[in-house]
Amino acid sequence: MTNDAQEAFRPAAIVVLGVVPGDPPYRLVEINGEVAGTAYNMLDVIRLAQQAGLPHLDLDDPAVVRWVGGGKYKWVP
Repeated sequence: MTNDAQEAFRPAAIVVLGVVPGDPPYRLVEINGEVAGTAYNMLDVIRLAQQAGLPHLDLDDPAVVRWVGGGKYKWVP
């Protein structure tokens, strides 16, 4: 496999998992394959990314952020 092919199949650095019912509902955030924390909104995703050393975050770039179970506006079950 070439480096270009490896680059094309690299998973997103940030994965925001589906909404978990709760009071309030939340989403778990994984960064580089490890659970980074809990997000209750998009600002929490940005905060967790900054804490992990990813200061420039484009929430709309699927190469950077993968939204599982709904996009960035889905925060309720």
